[in-house]
Amino acid sequence: MLEKFLPRIDFDSYEDFKTNYKVNIPEGFNFAYDVVDGWASEDINKPALLYCTDDGIRKMYTFNDLRILSNKMANFFISKGIKKGSRVMLMLKQRAEAWICILALCKIGAVCIPATFQLTQKDIVYRCNAAKVKMIVAVDDDGIIKAISEAMPQCETLENVAIVGDVIPDGYINLREAYSICSEELERIPNDTKDPMLLYFSSGTTGMPKMILHNYAYPIGHILTAKYWQHVEEGKLHLTMSDSGWAKFAWGKIYGQWICGAVIVAYDNEKFSAKNTLELIQEIKLTTFCAPPTIFRFLIKEDIAHYDFSSIKHCCIAGEPLNPEVFYKFKELTGLTLTEGFGQTETPVILANFDGVPIKPGSTGKPSPDFDIDIVDENGNSCEDGIVGSIVVRNLSKHYPAGLFQGYQEDDAANERAFANDCYNTGDTAWRDAEGYYWFVGRNDDVIKCSGYRIGPFEVESALMMHPSVLECAVTAAPDPVRGQVVKATIVLAKGYVASDELKKEIQNHVKKVTAPYKYPRIVEFVEELPKTISGKIKRSTIRQNDK
Repeated sequence: MLEKFLPRIDFDSYEDFKTNYKVNIPEGFNFAYDVVDGWASEDINKPALLYCTDDGIRKMYTFNDLRILSNKMANFFISKGIKKGSRVMLMLKQRAEAWICILALCKIGAVCIPATFQLTQKDIVYRCNAAKVKMIVAVDDDGIIKAISEAMPQCETLENVAIVGDVIPDGYINLREAYSICSEELERIPNDTKDPMLLYFSSGTTGMPKMILHNYAYPIGHILTAKYWQHVEEGKLHLTMSDSGWAKFAWGKIYGQWICGAVIVAYDNEKFSAKNTLELIQEIKLTTFCAPPTIFRFLIKEDIAHYDFSSIKHCCIAGEPLNPEVFYKFKELTGLTLTEGFGQTETPVILANFDGVPIKPGSTGKPSPDFDIDIVDENGNSCEDGIVGSIVVRNLSKHYPAGLFQGYQEDDAANERAFANDCYNTGDTAWRDAEGYYWFVGRNDDVIKCSGYRIGPFEVESALMMHPSVLECAVTAAPDPVRGQVVKATIVLAKGYVASDELKKEIQNHVKKVTAPYKYPRIVEFVEELPKTISGKIKRSTIRQNDK
């Protein structure tokens, strides 16, 4: 399968990889037809998706199963007036229907809008009206159904709501019942690779969420993510910890992994449990694993050394920078090296610890091939090594990389800010060392400006994580009348530690010793838990908003 997209697959070194990796995007490429149905035509029994729950359900779907089910689902959507260009929003957690619906919409040429089940009534109204959503497909969760029901009268273009599950409210479509009776035959519907395929809403840390548009070439960009960073293997199990509503799902649970022929694990857990996750990994004999750093912190604290990780060949992290303390502890307990990667909802992996690049714990690694990465100042000029600036993708007029988004839908101002000087500006900051390694600092919004200093939250968090009392932490800027901003640490304590003024002072002194003293947190708050997305990413914006 990979030969269809890559003239060359294997490389002798990182330099060889960076220089000679090239991507072929077939004309009229459609991931659902050309990859999923393609694998099915090669081997009717080739496994594709292992559906798992904490209740012990284990169900394997083959690529041929998904071919048939997605055809039936496509015919259901067509029967409800969904066609090329129609927008459909999915709130499906990790039900198998998430994959089936994404494939079906891809086959039709409709635009899929993945959404988290945490959306409120207000969120749903905004998304439906901004994207002109024609249909919502959701799980039979009481909270989701309540939010949708309250939102529907204000959703101007919404025509139908289909529910996956056992309890179907009046007026809603029983999706499993409705699509099961549809034909499994579907004539291929042509598309252009430039057609819109996928629409994500940004996290909306500043202003209302933006609409991030990807076309049909997007899945090919994730060959870099799956093959060369996650190291997935054909016929072997891969698990990325992510809900279907987040871009991490596109990164790790469908596109690049299936192009490589890997078997994706759909872990449909209602709430994260380190113990249950470790037991599942041990039971199914996972080969490759990807999760945010937060997940690895909890796995380490769950006595990970008592579980059998011998089947795992590769582990990687994304979503947030990896603290060196977590890197070393995980390696000590499992023998596995965590490899970091960086990218966004707008991109595939664009910086990573690739093969042939010795790992520097705390560094995000080096640029992906196919992407011309640089660090620039406020005027768009390249920064010297060691100077913090914005991460950009350069020379877009010469080469537009596979997987880079097509722009912010209906937002000229956001596009003008993001696309300037023939670059895409990620809005994230980092610095580059003399050996070409990139060191992540934070979102431009996250950088703390204290008495003239610019302090990246990650470096302070890494110092905090070295103290034995700290289970996890978030560093943010808190307003200060004298300094403008000061460093605040919000900390969840490890078992056996009790919050006190003495412990606060001990932690502050610890940070002063292991990093520059001016970076120490002047404010320390102990909490039971940090606000997070369902994928485990810490929501620093929520902490900042509460401090205003």
